[in-house]
This record gives sequence, C-alpha cells and structure tokens, in this order.
Amino acid sequence: MSEEVLSIRNLRKNFGEKEVLKGVDLHVYRGQIIGYIGPNGAGKSTTVKILLGLEGDYSGEIKIFGRDISNGDISYKKKIGYVPEMADVYDNLTGYEYLTFVGELYGLNHDLVEYKAKGLMDLFGIGEVFHTRIASYSKGMRQKLLIISSLLHNPELLFLDEPINGLDANSVMVFKEILAELAAQGKTIFYSSHIMDVVEKISSRIVLLNDGQIVADGSFAELQKKQGGTLEEIFNQLTGFHNHEEIGRRFVSLVQEV
Repeated sequence: MSEEVLSIRNLRKNFGEKEVLKGVDLHVYRGQIIGYIGPNGAGKSTTVKILLGLEGDYSGEIKIFGRDISNGDISYKKKIGYVPEMADVYDNLTGYEYLTFVGELYGLNHDLVEYKAKGLMDLFGIGEVFHTRIASYSKGMRQKLLIISSLLHNPELLFLDEPINGLDANSVMVFKEILAELAAQGKTIFYSSHIMDVVEKISSRIVLLNDGQIVADGSFAELQKKQGGTLEEIFNQLTGFHNHEEIGRRFVSLVQEV
C-alpha cells in the first residue's frame, strides 16, 4: 500500500442540534484521485472545510501527512491547494498581480512566481490577459486563474470543488490531462462535483457521502459490479432519489399550462 496522505477516523460535526457528519472514516493514499460526491447537504463541503482548517469544533481524528491537524500546527497547509466552488478574487488586481500575491503568500520567490504564472496562463489559453484587470475576465478565465493559483506552489494534496464550472470543452479536456499527470506524479486529489460523468471518468476511487455518512467507497468498476448502471444511477440508488422523471414531467406540464 502506498503512503497514507489523509486519515479520517469517526469524524463528527454538529451545527446546533443538527448532526451534519455522523462518523466518517476515510483513508486516502498518495496518487489517488478521489471523487467525493453526494447530494446537497450530505456534508461534503463541511468535510473539506474541516480538512482545510476553515471549520473547527468537530470530534474525531484527522491526520494529514501523518500529523493530527488539531495540534495547532498549520504547516501542512503549505502543501495543500484548494479551488472552492464559490470564490472571490480581487477584481482590481491583474492576473499577474493576483498570482504573484498568492505565490508569495506560499513563500515562493517573486521572479519564479512571475515566470510560472505567465507560463501557466499561456498554456491554459489566457496569457493575453496576464496584465489585464480581473474585473474584465469571463467566468471561464476566472476559473482558470483559480486553478492556476491552487497549483502555483506545487501542492501534494489538492482539493477541488466543482472546478470545471465555466470552462469550455477544450479546457475541460486539458484539465483532465492535468489531473491525470498530477496523479501519475504522486499528487493526491480530492475532487467534489455533481457532474457524474466527469467524476466517473477521472476518479481512481469514488466516495459517496449521504446524510453525513459514507455509503459507498471504491473504484467505479467496483461500484458498478456491486450496484450496476452508470455512476448517476448508482448515486440515485444509494441516495434514494428515484422521482426525477416524474418531477421533470410535472415541471414541463406546468410550464405548458396557459
């Protein structure tokens, strides 16, 4: 078995009287791409925020790179990259200014950051806006900027929450190749998305969270052998959602009423 990068034991989290995480156990290993999926409210974002140190007041044990994150040592964060589902960027900065700012926060040399930032923006097809204010960027350009900012410091563990929002088809293909190359080089990726066909194709392992608990964990081939069908069908079986066709019909019927 390869090196364990992340260990979660009996993770529990309450918001008031509502128990959001109900004893999550998960062990993630170097080079894995984890498709972390589940319906809204299942506890996915809460899990990730706890791992990133953005949420506290939980019970259970979390170790990242072998160290318990509850001990107050935040040095592990230098080896983590994060693309949130919703992110605010500094609109008044240029791409160059934003990326050099982020890179220097991670302790990188200014000249190295500038070199890497320009090269990565060129490769991702947005090099022409390197010195343009972010306020003028399209949604896809902003998303590419966020992806680049999460990778500038060459992290060992990458958390991605709906990372392809706004990307065109060609950019999605490039991004899939980036993830495959990162995993091949031993980087570990936590990929959270509602786009089941993408999760199905890129993940070496899929973890399905429902109502604060893990209800499935394995490769797509393993889940398919056990449950049958596409990942979307497996998702619906295990989360108990079966009335999408009826809702769709009723929705269109109401639209057509005059």
